Amino acid sequence: MSQQQISLPAKLINGGIAGIVGVTCVFPIDLAKTRLQNQRPGQQVYKSMMDCLVKTVRSEGYFGMYRGAAVNLTLVTPEKAIKLAANDLFRHHLAKDGKGLTVFKEMLAGCGAGMCQVVITTPMEMLKIQLQDAGRLAAQQRKPGVMSSSTKLAATNTVLSRSYNVGPVAPRAVSATQIAKELFLTQGIQGLYKGLGATLMRDVPFSVLYFPLFANLNRLGKPNQEESAPFYWAFLSGCVAGSTAAVAVNPCDVVKTRLQSLNKGSSEETYSGVVDCVSKIMRKEGPSAFLKGAGCRALVIAPLFGIAQVMYFVGVGEYILDNSPLGLLSV
Repeated sequence: MSQQQISLPAKLINGGIAGIVGVTCVFPIDLAKTRLQNQRPGQQVYKSMMDCLVKTVRSEGYFGMYRGAAVNLTLVTPEKAIKLAANDLFRHHLAKDGKGLTVFKEMLAGCGAGMCQVVITTPMEMLKIQLQDAGRLAAQQRKPGVMSSSTKLAATNTVLSRSYNVGPVAPRAVSATQIAKELFLTQGIQGLYKGLGATLMRDVPFSVLYFPLFANLNRLGKPNQEESAPFYWAFLSGCVAGSTAAVAVNPCDVVKTRLQSLNKGSSEETYSGVVDCVSKIMRKEGPSAFLKGAGCRALVIAPLFGIAQVMYFVGVGEYILDNSPLGLLSV
């Protein structure tokens, strides 16, 4: 089955299911990535991904690894659906002359998809990062000689600081809904879209690299021009393309994570924008800081997009539409 024959509702279902399955599988690694990226020299709480996960389980329990997962599970469906459907739509329109897409047109379609998805990605990442980084800041406060950091944390917004368990008595963790409500009431819609520029810097190049790379890798596995590649080849192509693009744009992901982290630990600087963030990281931590969490990010993105492409090409959405009342949507 070719991509052009797949209906829009089916694409949305495929992308949504793939996102939910993928996030459920790899979210703990994503949490480790966020915490590693936010660490500063001399204040490291975690030595590596495995060290982060082990310490998280010990201090926060098994479900501590899934802190912030509800945000992703709620918004990953529209995010992945928009990304996959937009790329397919742009590819379809760019191929109207009946010829195959050039690499430039494939990159152009990926660029369009990346620009469309940030409408959902930016607020999703904004809320997720606040919850994911909470454990790191709490652990940093417990370290000897860092107890004074509670003053700095407590000076921020009351609702937001509660998600970081600030103070001598740890109150009940605040939810993503409460954080979103407080940001909207105090800063307006722009509060939820803090780091939009950095998100565009990450997601547009990612899509420009990922979609053409996947399309060309997947094409190598096709028995002939009329048939699709086997599902295992689609999975492997998605994994390779996803991990390659993820590592390539990791510096932008580090900048985005730092900008979107509202509460800071002891001696952690604030940033006024992308240029200021890049400048301070380069000056104080060196170029290697831009590769923090790159391994984790590759491990997150590879299966996430591998699963997405399997769902997309096997046709889970089509099966659901053909065997349920939702089939009316494809008419």
